[in-house]
Amino acid sequence: MKYLNQLLIAGLAFAATLSVGLAATAQVGKAAPDFTLTDINGKAHRLSDYKGKTVVLEWVNPDCPFVVKHYDKSSNIPKTQAAAKAEGVVWLTINSAHPGAQGDYSPDQVAEWQKRNNAAYAAYLRDQDGKVGKLYDARTTPHLYIIDGAGTLVYAGGIDSIRSSRVDDIPKATNYVLSGLEDLKAGRALRTSNSQPYGCSVKYAN
Repeated sequence: MKYLNQLLIAGLAFAATLSVGLAATAQVGKAAPDFTLTDINGKAHRLSDYKGKTVVLEWVNPDCPFVVKHYDKSSNIPKTQAAAKAEGVVWLTINSAHPGAQGDYSPDQVAEWQKRNNAAYAAYLRDQDGKVGKLYDARTTPHLYIIDGAGTLVYAGGIDSIRSSRVDDIPKATNYVLSGLEDLKAGRALRTSNSQPYGCSVKYAN
């Protein structure tokens, strides 16, 4: 009986630990989990420092063909970044690739890539241990999130509505980030708050 009680207590403790972990994971409609990451210039960025502003988080891998589609081949994401920036939105681009993985660019490589593509993000952040990516359940590159001024996660998903690697599909697709930012500016609920992300898998260490 004593052994059974010990098993029960251990099970309850594990369940409690699991529930805490799940509660801490980003969920649309709830407070976006805080984090701190360092950009390629060595500056630390804490999400909560941007409270009061709309923030977009973008997971990226510069070598992923889907990212190439939206950057090098079309400038779709840089144009989206520029439009968001013009509205006072803070755009944070995050790379969760582990050291040595595909797309794990050095600061110099990132700077060259940014310049070549006219990227207009506020900061390019490295998450080489993958903790922030897993906290947000970032699965693909690209994978986009919108956080409103109150710190609530209001969108998670793909950049647009057509899940393909074809550049020709971009004009036909709904850009979920732009439409979400338009909805926030108008003070209405987002027409799309969740969508299926598409792209390459995030190159986590494990």
